Amino acid sequence: MFERVRRTPDAGVRDHVDMTDDHTQVQEFFSARAADWDARFPDDGPRFAAAVADAGLRPGDTVLDAGCGTGRALPHLRQAVGPEGTVIGLDLTPAMLAAAVRAGRAGSGALVQGDVARLPLRDGALDAVFGAGLVSHLARPADDLRELARVVRPGGRLVLFHAVGRAALAARHGRRLTDDDLRAEPNLRPLLAAAGWHMTSYMDEDDRFLALAVRRG
Repeated sequence: MFERVRRTPDAGVRDHVDMTDDHTQVQEFFSARAADWDARFPDDGPRFAAAVADAGLRPGDTVLDAGCGTGRALPHLRQAVGPEGTVIGLDLTPAMLAAAVRAGRAGSGALVQGDVARLPLRDGALDAVFGAGLVSHLARPADDLRELARVVRPGGRLVLFHAVGRAALAARHGRRLTDDDLRAEPNLRPLLAAAGWHMTSYMDEDDRFLALAVRRG
């Protein structure tokens, strides 16, 4: 399943060795926050569980947590696919993956350091992708969503989730919503369609954002 991936000598984290883009700013941002990331959002666990439940995963499925951060979704994904399924947690920032290991979540799935823009996976290898807070951090949203579609089988699922809605998140950061927000339904639906996805559900409430899509054949 994995391509061009080697295991690092520490912590059980895999290292995708084919990263060439300069992601220094993203890595610096999350590296500085990795140690206390979970403490910042102590009440998000049930929302992650609910989002995974809505994903429609089945025992034996293979699922990628894209931009997994500290791995908060990994135990829920493992529970959904069962011991016979495969769970992969991929993140750009080593410090976030190290935090996932410290939190005891490495046992729920394989941890991979890598870039969503160049996934170390074969075409159609996955049944689903779960992405928490993913869209707003994509360097090239159209290309990156197309890359996610590449590694998902036809009929497979994409789950785009955030533990708060767009308005609540904007307020948290002291800003107002704008029309160019990629997660707004009029923007996200055609963006997904152009990348090979069909949006089947969209929810933007105070306590969560959830968009579900299916990989077109």
